[in-house]
Amino acid sequence: MPLTVKRPARWSWRTLLPWIVGVVPLACGLVVMNWQIERELRATSQATTRQVVEYVDHILDNLANAAQALLPLAGSPCADAQLALRSQVTRNAFVRSTNLVQQHTLYCSSLFGDFDEPVDGNDYTDGRLWLMDGNSVTPGHALLVYRTSDGDRGAISTVDGDHLLTALRLIGPEEALQIRVGSAWLGKDGVVHDGTPPLAAAADVTLGSTRYPFSVHGGYEASKKGEVLRSHYPALLSLLLVLGVVAGCACRWQIRRASSPRAELRRALEADEFLPYFQPVVRKGDYRWAGAEVLMRWNHPREGLVRPDLFIPYAEHSGQIVAMTRALMLHTAQSLAPYAALLEDGFHIGINITADHCRDLSLLDDCRTFLQHFPPGRVRLTLELTERKLLEATPVALELFAKLHDMGVMIALDDFGTGQSSLNYLRQFKVDYLKIDQSFVAMIGGDALSQHILDSIIELSGKLGLGIVAEGVETEVQRDYLADFGVDFQQGYLFARPMPADAFLSALATRPGVTRLPQDAPPEIMRD
Repeated sequence: MPLTVKRPARWSWRTLLPWIVGVVPLACGLVVMNWQIERELRATSQATTRQVVEYVDHILDNLANAAQALLPLAGSPCADAQLALRSQVTRNAFVRSTNLVQQHTLYCSSLFGDFDEPVDGNDYTDGRLWLMDGNSVTPGHALLVYRTSDGDRGAISTVDGDHLLTALRLIGPEEALQIRVGSAWLGKDGVVHDGTPPLAAAADVTLGSTRYPFSVHGGYEASKKGEVLRSHYPALLSLLLVLGVVAGCACRWQIRRASSPRAELRRALEADEFLPYFQPVVRKGDYRWAGAEVLMRWNHPREGLVRPDLFIPYAEHSGQIVAMTRALMLHTAQSLAPYAALLEDGFHIGINITADHCRDLSLLDDCRTFLQHFPPGRVRLTLELTERKLLEATPVALELFAKLHDMGVMIALDDFGTGQSSLNYLRQFKVDYLKIDQSFVAMIGGDALSQHILDSIIELSGKLGLGIVAEGVETEVQRDYLADFGVDFQQGYLFARPMPADAFLSALATRPGVTRLPQDAPPEIMRD
């Protein structure tokens, strides 16, 4: 159970530590496996890229041999050389076409015979290779062109881009592979792109040929690591998960064993660490303080002031709220009784109770002890019944409520409209006040549905002859709206925040209309 107001409960170290301990084995294992997977992927990527380089080298060897064999024919009439050109295409599976060049002009082709097309040596990387995005015969279809020259004579051989795609797709089917020649590159989509190939997300590898001016880029997509982890390491991953769960559960068990919330609350109760804080309640009309709700705060010796939402729910769940409320009532009476003269007659003191307080009649003695600290009629004790636990109309509960009324103690339904049994309580028990939950008050001027519910609650209280208190009033618009509807009492930050006993008594002493001051009042309360 968190015991600090410095962080929300979900960030408590007691909550986070078991998760951290459970995550450590998994995280360490994942780091090691990720390192291993990266090594495996890089090794595979290097091997695949090397195979592609070797395959393309082999293709270019065929192109180079064909071009070298035809180079002596460059400059001879096309009719004399055409048979040799077509012979190279026929005998070599990789060669798509062969061509002869003279005076920077392609004048003879194995496809067309006589031809006339300018040849720019700058198009070729290192004067030898050109990755083309098609030609006049097959536009948009990748071609790799090899050129060899001797002075102003040259021979050109080409290979169809499908042979390159075969290398990319079959050698590395799961790898992102590109062949780059100069500023052009070809990927598995078969399209020739300009610029630099994109880097692979994982195991990026670049290998260049030692014989020809091209390079191959390899690697994998980012999702590849996860695929390898799931396909190759399911047993190890499951083991790490089991170890993490076991470690986290063991840590949580040790923390709970070392620091039991029940034991901590019992210690705090014995040390008298639960203090009353007072939030004034004002009456309609003049908005003078007509009473105050007593709120429990925990002054922890190490954590400081602890918010009630961090310990009240557990106290109610464990049943310790009864003893804590008894101590709070006694502390409240001892704090206010010496300065009872500051309180107007009939000053309301509201204290929260739950269904646990109504299981026996011990609450009668607690209320009687509380009222005995004050002059008769000076304080009007109001018990505010919360609905976090269901209260059944047992004979004991009915008897308790009847005797409380006989004693002059009033009953209020706290946070009316938000619980599951509010209307049922009105039917089964004699109630004096309804406390409107602040969630409805906050919607004044906003949510029409909530405002209609608020109006209905106010109307219901009037028909049943019940007093009504509105909680959470923070703006003048809310104050005036409630006043127009005749709400008896209001409570909220607009009037005052919860304050410790000293500040509450000091504020009472300085409010207009105070005529009685105790003779033994401390200096801070006696000030004008």
